[in-house]
Amino acid sequence: MDDWKPFRQRERGMSQNYAERVPLLSDAKTLWRAISQDSAYFAGVRSKFMDPESTKADGYTHVTKQSSIVTIFAIWNTMMGTSLLAMPWGIERAGLAMGPALTLGMGALCLYTAYCNIRAHRTHGGPTGDIAELTRTLLGPQAEVVAKVFSLIVLLGANIVYWILMSNFLYHSINYVVGITEDTVYDTTMNFSASHAAVFCPRDAPLSGNSSTVSDTYKAIWNIDTTVPIFLSLLIGPLLNFKSPTFFTKFNSFGTLSVMYLILFVLVKSGIWGINLDTEDSTSLHYSPLVKDSFPATSGMLALSFFIHNIIITVMRSNSNQKNNGRDLSIAYFLVTATYMTIGVVFYVTFPLAKSCIQDNILNNFASWDVMTVVARVFLLFQLVTVFPLISYMLRVQTMIALTGESYPSRIHVVAFNFIVVAICILFAVFLPRIGTIIRFTGAISGLVHVFALPCILRLATLYRNDKAGTLSWLLHSAITLYGGAVLLGQFFVTDS
Repeated sequence: MDDWKPFRQRERGMSQNYAERVPLLSDAKTLWRAISQDSAYFAGVRSKFMDPESTKADGYTHVTKQSSIVTIFAIWNTMMGTSLLAMPWGIERAGLAMGPALTLGMGALCLYTAYCNIRAHRTHGGPTGDIAELTRTLLGPQAEVVAKVFSLIVLLGANIVYWILMSNFLYHSINYVVGITEDTVYDTTMNFSASHAAVFCPRDAPLSGNSSTVSDTYKAIWNIDTTVPIFLSLLIGPLLNFKSPTFFTKFNSFGTLSVMYLILFVLVKSGIWGINLDTEDSTSLHYSPLVKDSFPATSGMLALSFFIHNIIITVMRSNSNQKNNGRDLSIAYFLVTATYMTIGVVFYVTFPLAKSCIQDNILNNFASWDVMTVVARVFLLFQLVTVFPLISYMLRVQTMIALTGESYPSRIHVVAFNFIVVAICILFAVFLPRIGTIIRFTGAISGLVHVFALPCILRLATLYRNDKAGTLSWLLHSAITLYGGAVLLGQFFVTDS
């Protein structure tokens, strides 16, 4: 019974009580963007975690139950995020055969480790506990600190990626509004049809275009590499200082709509292009190697793409039939994998230029005047503007509680913290605006702890306490942890181009 003491000791003040009840939510694909405000799950979680001024008594527990379909949909939407834009790039980094194989393998592995967390919580968890409390119960307070720190890394990485994307979308959207389009005209020897005119390879300088008509003053003031990330802070900065971000949760349904639109976008473009693939002639424009030595980059990206491990207990606790948790989690991971495969493989196979031209943001492969691309950028810009404050709120609350014991110590604390976060995002957007690099390193670093090591250690701790930890279990879970270390190590030996 001693294992249950952390879940009963709730008499340490309102701020500490709130600290224990706020889960380590989100990553690049945060929970709040994933679930509509009208869903039963969202209503329950919002009332519990999004209102720091709640007047509910300490120890109050209210879990809104939901059906298996809602649970599956919530998991699917939670994992959908910026990885969708980078998935074709991930396939290109690994190769035509290795890319899909890694996607399937990582999906299955992440499913297993997520289920390890659920099984450990079923045996040693409490009615309101999360992965951090479970870690403290089984492994001690030091392990809990590690779990929290690496969850914060995921949140900060998501903030950086979103800032880079918002800068990109804002830059192209404003250019389109003022009538500036960077048309790309290719040599006629490339035998391009009109259907391919909107596609280009950013690494290749266009032969001609109308960008020369843009004044030097405009280029200096409105520059995606220097000034736009700073201008973006004028729009986003004031939105970060709210005491509660409840207002922004009203727009979470846009997360689902944006995923649907991206799928439609890829299917329409791919239908126009047709198959453009050659696995034999290395001199062909459409040559696609089966395996590339840069595949570790894909492994790191996928570790974040399938990342839901630090909130999976919170999500599955709301499932009305707990016996179906394993089945529902498996179905959700299957749908996520199918979505990633659809976006990544279909775009890769049909892309009409050299596969090495595929960008870590596939919208960068399209001319700024393409109507479907314009709609996608405006749509995603609005969505990210409403999502970014939510991620920042989660990051701020977790950090402030860790440092001061209060979620909102003072306005000065909050403004200073938000200034630091925005400054970090701007620095990355100016000096390292590569979402592929950030995603794969964030996934590999935090994935080593939350996806590979921690679930396996929790599983072994559970088996050990029940005298069921056999040699095979030790070997299997040790191998998974070592694989996570290899994924992280591999990031230092590959490039993004």
